Amino acid sequence: MRQPFQLPLFRFQYHCGQNGRPGVILKRFIPVICNVEKAQQSITRTILLVVGIAVAILLCATHGMAQSAAGFMYGKVYTASATYEGQIRWGTEEAFWTDFFNASKKSTSNYKKQVTQDRKEESSWMDFDWDILSIWENKTTIHQFSCQFGDIKELEVLNRSNARLRFKNGLQMEVNGDGYNDIGTKIQVLDKELGWTSLHWDKVQKVEFASIPAGTPVLATAPLYGTVETSRKEKFTGYIQWDHDERVSTDKLDGESRDGKISAAFSEIVSIEKNDGGSDVAFKSGRQLHLTGTNDVNSDNKGIIVIQPGKGMVDIPWNSFKKVTFTAAANSGPSFESFADPKKLSGTVFLYDAKEIAGNLIYDLDESLDVETLEGKDNNIQYTIPFRNIKSIKPKNLDYATIELKNGETLLLGDGRDVSGSNDGILVIVKGKKEPVHVRWKNIDQIIFD
Repeated sequence: MRQPFQLPLFRFQYHCGQNGRPGVILKRFIPVICNVEKAQQSITRTILLVVGIAVAILLCATHGMAQSAAGFMYGKVYTASATYEGQIRWGTEEAFWTDFFNASKKSTSNYKKQVTQDRKEESSWMDFDWDILSIWENKTTIHQFSCQFGDIKELEVLNRSNARLRFKNGLQMEVNGDGYNDIGTKIQVLDKELGWTSLHWDKVQKVEFASIPAGTPVLATAPLYGTVETSRKEKFTGYIQWDHDERVSTDKLDGESRDGKISAAFSEIVSIEKNDGGSDVAFKSGRQLHLTGTNDVNSDNKGIIVIQPGKGMVDIPWNSFKKVTFTAAANSGPSFESFADPKKLSGTVFLYDAKEIAGNLIYDLDESLDVETLEGKDNNIQYTIPFRNIKSIKPKNLDYATIELKNGETLLLGDGRDVSGSNDGILVIVKGKKEPVHVRWKNIDQIIFD
């Protein structure tokens, strides 16, 4: 007769944990009295249960990877001979939908007649500011243009210096790359078959941007994320672009230590602090090095960009930088779908004489879409803010304006035509009127956007 014995069994519960991470909970220990046959059956059931747990973990992990990949730039790149599809790295810099595409735009709008008439009514020809008309001398006038990559549906390459953007609402805009490196650069694609492929600009015909498909594997990389402290004790937390270049955890920080040249992945770095002509770099291992000799760690650094979803971008120059502390990002950032179709700027312009004018707006006689950006500085720190994130603008004087964001934050910005007396004013396109109304900057009390 077989002798019974105790077989320790455990009861498990498995689930998808926070942010898609797998979790396994040990519920309780259950002592069971059984014979050998029952023990063998129990062992079989236990093995099947463990296999089930492993499958659940894999499913949860895959789900988490799909979610974390949503912020990566993705699409198809067409050349004359082939099509490449996968994650995209724009040059050696931009990699996420929240990153900014920079160029200049060719305006085909001509408001010269309206502005000329307004100025003639206000002053004699002797004190007329003829310089304002110089920006409309021809129909190929160049104006600065910025938007986030998540706002672009398609980019068509026209030639070495020009491209045509198509937005999600079908609107098109021709842009020029003179003075900017986002046009004319190489485009890197993580092709499904070929791996990372670097395509020359002059070989590319167009780029179609799209959401990263569900189940697309995530590379062993992550966005740089953390908090940047300035010499004025300001703190900015968000996605980081180091030296206007390094953007992901596999990018390298280069420098020279006492013993030789160092090239370390950002994934191994905890913090970088400016010190004595170089930087003190702390690593996850506990090691600390003082590095010099390259633009990653000295005053040749082009600046540290921090992108804050729902707000915009700040560009912190090296002379204002103090320290950055890297932390893990909750995810890779907003998805392509989260960027809404562009809308026309609209709102109400309040004048000092108590009048108000409402309608579609053309800001600084230039920006007319909510995906376009307002630029200004707080001391040396450059802000770039999509108009869709702005609630109101109130000129303070000829040098500054108060910007109220939709998230409740208020900024005092200056040193730029968007926020100073250099602004060429607002055109208000009033419903039912044939001609737009031109409001000069000095007459504006406040602009409240719809």
